[in-house]
Amino acid sequence: MDELTAEERKLLLTTARQSISLAVNRQRLQPISLDDYPHSLQQWGASFVTLTRKEKLRGCVGTLEAYQPLVEDVREHAIAAAMHDYRFPPVQADEIDDLNIEISRLTSPVRIDYQDPIELIQKLRPGTDGVLLRDGFQRATFLPQVWEKLPGPDDFLSHLCLKMGSSANLWKRKLLEISTYQVEEFHEE
Repeated sequence: MDELTAEERKLLLTTARQSISLAVNRQRLQPISLDDYPHSLQQWGASFVTLTRKEKLRGCVGTLEAYQPLVEDVREHAIAAAMHDYRFPPVQADEIDDLNIEISRLTSPVRIDYQDPIELIQKLRPGTDGVLLRDGFQRATFLPQVWEKLPGPDDFLSHLCLKMGSSANLWKRKLLEISTYQVEEFHEE
């Protein structure tokens, strides 16, 4: 995955902010004209949009698999992070100026084969890998940025199991389906 240019990043951040503002103020969103964007933003891409306010999480929504042009993916997830993250009430108009927008553009997940918890830990790259954990129909993911708060692989995987709705030590007791991915992360200055 080639990195986006500074101008392409700025376009995505501007699109995200404008879309959030329109959605919060209940104004109509116009369809995106892909011809107005560089080729790289027209290509299918997977993204997460994270909103923080006063350095606290205010919303985070995204996808692990690309299914639409990157610019449309960012717009969709920016609105969803602001209005539909089940962990938070919808963003209000008086909060918009205080929001900081971070976009994570994801590589495709790659499955990790491992035989035991020790081998799993050895295959993870803290600070680099986002991790997707699956157990049947349950799944959860942490972006690579979460390593900053949970730098130890044991804690990281235990919290990921809890996020999935399982016991914290499930990853030690059972072989799970684990995939990793990387992100290109950028945010407003």
